[in-house]
Amino acid sequence: MKIKELFETNKTVFSFEIFPPNDKFPIDKFYDVINDLSQHKPDFISVTYGAGGSTRNKTVEIASHIKNNLNIETVAHLTCVGSTKEEIQNILAQLKANNIKNILALRGDIPKGETEEIFDRGDFKYSSDLIQEIKNHKDFSIAAAFYPEVHHETNDILDLIHLKNKVEKGADFLISQVFFDNNTFYKFKENAEKIGVNAPLVAGIMPVTNAAQIRRITELCHCAVPKKLENLLDKFGHDDESMYKAGVVYAAEQIIELVSNDVKGIHLYTMNRSQAVTEILNMVNFVRK
Repeated sequence: MKIKELFETNKTVFSFEIFPPNDKFPIDKFYDVINDLSQHKPDFISVTYGAGGSTRNKTVEIASHIKNNLNIETVAHLTCVGSTKEEIQNILAQLKANNIKNILALRGDIPKGETEEIFDRGDFKYSSDLIQEIKNHKDFSIAAAFYPEVHHETNDILDLIHLKNKVEKGADFLISQVFFDNNTFYKFKENAEKIGVNAPLVAGIMPVTNAAQIRRITELCHCAVPKKLENLLDKFGHDDESMYKAGVVYAAEQIIELVSNDVKGIHLYTMNRSQAVTEILNMVNFVRK
């Protein structure tokens, strides 16, 4: 199935993101996590793609397992930074051969040891160029990313223009970067609709289970910490167990409010951990019906 078909119903789409583990993480434990997540019957699971394609083979292998062994739709991430057209075409052929019909098209981060000069190498400078290439193959449903709080390399207007360009090039639905303040999502959605972005917007939610995680995420994703979450950090940040419980509740409340405001989809950034996701979904199962 192509994921875009899921958004043609009135049901809120629920999905997960996982990433290929490094060599230090036991692969059998990783597949146990996938099996745990699969019990929640997600509409799809996305599999990330390391900087510069560093996890390319693992991405295809894991996505194929989810699709062909677990019978769950999967979205394979694909980045284009520094890639040639031939390299991208080879990856698309691998995905097609493994019955994978959905791709999240991204520019990608600068690989370790590289500089920004890598953006001038290869045949694709922007994710919209990659989207156009994938669209030409006509075999895939395409997702693109967006930043509710604006990409740190652009500004409000430019970010919206870039997003509209992605949709015009062929993106069928859009998945957000993580955010902690639902109002930023609503505001972005309103502004996107004003300029004619009509693709479904999916909200990216990450369970906050410890204070250190919050600091890393806000630095990496440039997302704001609203007062409500600040208060939780002040109150529970020094108590790991309490912070974990408060973070799970916070994510569940975010999801319930988003669904009640007719957001088309919820994408949970699992960080390859199933316990918090399980607890969150147990709290919000009633909104999935």
